[in-house]
Amino acid sequence: MSLVQLKSKIADSGKIYQLLIIGGGPGGLTAGLYASRAGLDALLIEKGASGGQILVTDWIENYPGFPGLSGFDLAEKMAQHAASFGLQTLSAEVTSMDLIGKVKRITLDNGTVLKSHSVILATGARPNKLGIPGELAMIGKGVSYCATCDGPFFRDTEIAVVGGGETAVQEAVFLTKFAKKVTVIHRRKELRASKIIQERAFKNNKIEFLMESQVVAVEGEKEVEALRVRHNNGSESVLPFQGVFILIGTRPNNESFPLNHLANEYGFLITDCYMTTNIAGVTAVGDIRHESIRQVISAAGDGAVALKTVEHYLDNLETE
Repeated sequence: MSLVQLKSKIADSGKIYQLLIIGGGPGGLTAGLYASRAGLDALLIEKGASGGQILVTDWIENYPGFPGLSGFDLAEKMAQHAASFGLQTLSAEVTSMDLIGKVKRITLDNGTVLKSHSVILATGARPNKLGIPGELAMIGKGVSYCATCDGPFFRDTEIAVVGGGETAVQEAVFLTKFAKKVTVIHRRKELRASKIIQERAFKNNKIEFLMESQVVAVEGEKEVEALRVRHNNGSESVLPFQGVFILIGTRPNNESFPLNHLANEYGFLITDCYMTTNIAGVTAVGDIRHESIRQVISAAGDGAVALKTVEHYLDNLETE
C-alpha cells in the first residue's frame, strides 16, 4: 500500500485500525502474521526493508526448521508468510506517537496521522559501533555484534572481543567454547564487569587481556585478518585475528516514543510476561524490551504473545 492510497483511505473513512504494528523485524512480522490469521484489521509500518537486524546477519543456523540460511532469506520468508494471510504493510517512518487513551495516534514522516485501538512496538535495537575503517565492510565476514548468534562460526580460531563491560566479558567466556583463543581488548586499565564475571574470565586459560588499548581499524581483504590497535602510550600494533566481536553496548530504537509515559530502563521498554507496557493497549516485543535475549526466535515468540494480549484487550474494549 502506498502513502497516497493510505491517505485517501483514511480521509474517506475516518478509519481507526484495531492494531498498528511499528517495526517489521521478526517480532513485528510474527505479530502481523498472527493478527492477519485472527482476522484483525491491522497495519504494519516499517521505515526500511522488513527483517530488522537479521537483514545484516550473514548466516543463521539456530532458527528451528532451518538448518542454515542467510538473514535476508529468513526475513523474506517471514514477510512473505505474513503477506500470504493478508497482512497490510506500509513503508514509512514514524515521527511521533500519542499512545494515551483508547485511540492511539501515530504520526508519519509525511504528516499522515494513523489511528488505532492498540499498538505493538517492535522497533528493535542496534549495536553500538566503533566507527572505524573496515568495520562495516567486514560485518558478516568476521565482524560480529552477537556472540550467541555467531560464536559457532569461529571454532578453533583466534578472535578478539572489544569491550570491558558485563556483556563483553561474559561473552568472551562463552566464546571459549568455540575459539582457540579469545583476546579481550579494553581501553581502560580495569574491566567494568562484575567481580564474579571478571574472576571467571581471569581463570579461563583461553582468555587473554589487552588493556589500555583501542581498536582503530579492521584489516583484511575478503574477511577479517587483523586488527590495528592503538595503545594508550601512543604506539600501535597490528594483531592477527580471524574475527572480532564488538560488544560495547546496544542502543534502543526509541526516538519516536513518548518516553515520559513509557516505563523504560536505559531507553529499553519494561514489559510483563504478556508483553504489556504500563500504557493500556500498548505492547512491546523483541529487542526493544529490556529483558530481551536478542535472538530471532525470542522476538518471534514475543510477537505471538503480544498478539494474544492485544486480542484480549480488544475483546474487553468492545464490551465496555
